[in-house]
Amino acid sequence: MRMSFRPLLAGIAAGVFAASLSAAAHAQTELTLLTSSSPNSLKLAEGLVEAFEAANPDINIEIETRPGGAEGDNTVKTRLATGSMTDIFYYNSGSLFQAINPQNNLVDLTDEPWQADIHENFKAVVTSGGRVYGVPAETAMAGGIFYNRKIYEQLGLQVPKTWDEFMANNEKIKAAGTTPVIQTYRDTWTSQLLLLADYYNVQSVEPDFAERYTNNQAKFASTPAAMKGFERLEAVHKAGYMNEDFGAAGYQDGLRMLVEGGGAHYPMLTFAIGAIRATYPEKLGDVGFFAQPGDDAEKNGLTVWMPASFYIPAASPNVDAAKKFLAFVASPAGCEANLKALGATGPFLIKGCTLPADVPPSVKDMLPYFEEGGRNAPALEFVSPIKGPALEQITVEVGSGIRPAAEAAALYDEDVRKQAQQLGLKGW
Repeated sequence: MRMSFRPLLAGIAAGVFAASLSAAAHAQTELTLLTSSSPNSLKLAEGLVEAFEAANPDINIEIETRPGGAEGDNTVKTRLATGSMTDIFYYNSGSLFQAINPQNNLVDLTDEPWQADIHENFKAVVTSGGRVYGVPAETAMAGGIFYNRKIYEQLGLQVPKTWDEFMANNEKIKAAGTTPVIQTYRDTWTSQLLLLADYYNVQSVEPDFAERYTNNQAKFASTPAAMKGFERLEAVHKAGYMNEDFGAAGYQDGLRMLVEGGGAHYPMLTFAIGAIRATYPEKLGDVGFFAQPGDDAEKNGLTVWMPASFYIPAASPNVDAAKKFLAFVASPAGCEANLKALGATGPFLIKGCTLPADVPPSVKDMLPYFEEGGRNAPALEFVSPIKGPALEQITVEVGSGIRPAAEAAALYDEDVRKQAQQLGLKGW
C-alpha cells in the first residue's frame, strides 16, 4: 500500500505560514521619545503616546526624560552630537532650536503632507535654511503674570495695564500681609520671566529692536526699553515684594503658593495652566492671567511663546515610524489627546483643532490678546536666533539683589556676543 506525503507537507507548510503571519501581526516597531522631566511635558508625552499606540498597535514608544533649563539643553546637544538621541525628542523652537544645528542633526519634514495644516507662524520658528524640522507639541503660550483672583476681589484690585499700576497693586497686597510676587529661583529658568515677558513692551517702542539686536547694532545695556526688563526685576526685589524663600522655592512651590493664596502674582508661562489643572483642579477657577504691563496703557499687549516641538534626529533608524507619530500630533486626534492630557491652555496652531467652550478663566484672559489685532508679539527668542545661555543665572542674580540691573544687562550683552559668534552670525 502506497502512502502520500502531500497532505502532511501541505499541513506543515500551512502551519509555518500561519505562524509567520501571527508573528508579523504581533511584531512591533520600538521607538524611544525624550521629553523634559517637568510634570506638564511628561504628562503630555504620556497622553500622546497612549492615544497614538491605541491607534497604531504595531508601534510601541518608550518615554525617557531629561532635566529642564541649561542642563537639559546640554543633554540634548550632547546626545545629538554623539548619535545617541532617541527616535523622537521634545525641545524648544526658536533660538534654542537654531542652536542644535538642525540642518545637520534633524530629519527634514518640509514635504510631509500634514505640514499644510500647521500655522505658518509656528513653521517659521522651526525652519532653518528654508526647511521645516518640527511639529507643535502644544498650544501657543504666553509669558505674563498669573494672579490669584480671590485676593484681587478681597482687596478690590483691578488688573493693571501699566507697570506703575502693577507696583501699586503690589504695595496694597503687601500691606494686607500677603506676598505680592512669587519667585522660585531653585528652578533657575523661572527667574527669566519678568525680563522675557516684557518683550512686547520693548518692541512697541523699538519695533526694529530684534533685527538690530541680531545684527549687533543694538544692546540691552544701551537700549532703555530693553533695559527695563532687568530694572523691573530689580525693582520687585528692592521693594521687598518677593516671598522670603525665593531662593529655595521651585516651580511647583510657586504654583502651590499661587492657588492657595500664599502669593498674589506669579510671573510665568501659560503652560502652567495645565500643571494647575493636573495638581489643583478645584483651584483652576481662582487663577487669572494678564500681560506684563509696560509704561503705556494704550499699548498694553502680550508676549507670545511658540510651543516646543517634536523632532526626529537624523541618526534615528526608525524615521518612518517616527514620522507617523508626528503626523498624529499634527492631527485633530492628536489635539484631542493634548486636551485630555493638559486641558485647554491656549490656542492651537493646527488647522481643525478647536478649544472647548468651558475654558478656565486664565485661558479666557489670554484670548482677547490673540483675537484683537496688534495686541501680541512673539518673544525675542522667536524673532532672533540669539539667546545667551547664561541668562537664567544672570536674572537670578538681579532678582536676588546680588547684581545691579545695569551691570547685568552689560554682562548679558557679552553672553549674547559669545552665542552669536558660536552660531557664526555675520557682524559679530
